[in-house]
Amino acid sequence: MEDHSDRPVLDYWCELQCSDCHRAQGDLDALRERYGERLEIRLRHFPLEKHKHAYAAAQAAEEAFAQGRGDAYAAAVLARSAELAERGEELLLEVARELGLDAGEFESALIDGRHLLIVDADQAEGKAIGVKGTPTYVVGGERLDGGKSQEGLRERIEKIVDGLLGESA
Repeated sequence: MEDHSDRPVLDYWCELQCSDCHRAQGDLDALRERYGERLEIRLRHFPLEKHKHAYAAAQAAEEAFAQGRGDAYAAAVLARSAELAERGEELLLEVARELGLDAGEFESALIDGRHLLIVDADQAEGKAIGVKGTPTYVVGGERLDGGKSQEGLRERIEKIVDGLLGESA
């Protein structure tokens, strides 16, 4: 097994009821395609109070990671962010079933709060480094705010990552 401990990390603070985060998925897919295993992309939770199902969705995403399908789950929920606003937990469980995950475990996780600490820790860290909205990216010590505009963000991320990997464009 290869050791990836020295690879750059892109943290993205995301909220699963956020339409801007849904639009950011294309950029994340392109980054995954370009860098593959050379870049670690980590979903960090930043549920916003204005979205009443965002906190539950963050917990559900952590359950999906525990079951090995976190990125796919997050993308599937983001694709239905408007529906999440209306249907809440019902939609979270439906997406889990559609992806072949154990929906019973999702239900239990949302009741027993087993993933609350991860969500709270992400949110606290985000606030500490100045995350105000989603999506916000942090790579190579630089914070890029995608909440206002995502124009040119992927190019900036690629430039930073290429620098970290010692590659010239």
